[in-house]
Amino acid sequence: MEKATFGAGCFWGVEANFRKVKGVLSTSVGYMGGHFENPCYLDVLARITGHAEVCQVEYDPAVVSYEELLAVFWKIHDPTSLNRQGADRGEQYRSVIFCHSQAQTQTAIQAKSELESQGVYSKPVVTQIQPASAYWLATEEHQQYLEKQQQKKAEKIV
Repeated sequence: MEKATFGAGCFWGVEANFRKVKGVLSTSVGYMGGHFENPCYLDVLARITGHAEVCQVEYDPAVVSYEELLAVFWKIHDPTSLNRQGADRGEQYRSVIFCHSQAQTQTAIQAKSELESQGVYSKPVVTQIQPASAYWLATEEHQQYLEKQQQKKAEKIV
């Protein structure tokens, strides 16, 4: 089992996308890359922590490769959008890959370079690639948030 950590806007949607990937064993959402210990959602939302909202993925590399996870990451957000995704604005929504090893760093740099050279985007790719740092788990209400909301809607229908 290995870990990968991605910031690509609101962590709810990022997590929902990675949960669908075969070989992903578990996901959680939280905060990484800031200077504030044990931040809560409101701290991060207030833009006082420097953290990004992230999804941490535990995966089986025998089933899904890190390169395949990066392909999902690039697909689910706009890597040319600086500190925002859609209507969500602020550094907490930045595009960032937090690497847990030198191999991940090299692979992420290579994948970003390949994406840029393909000319898919008219603007530069602004995704940051950084070493993983302290990971602060978001509260339970934020874990698998979109799945919980769908379940609540289904329960109301029945």
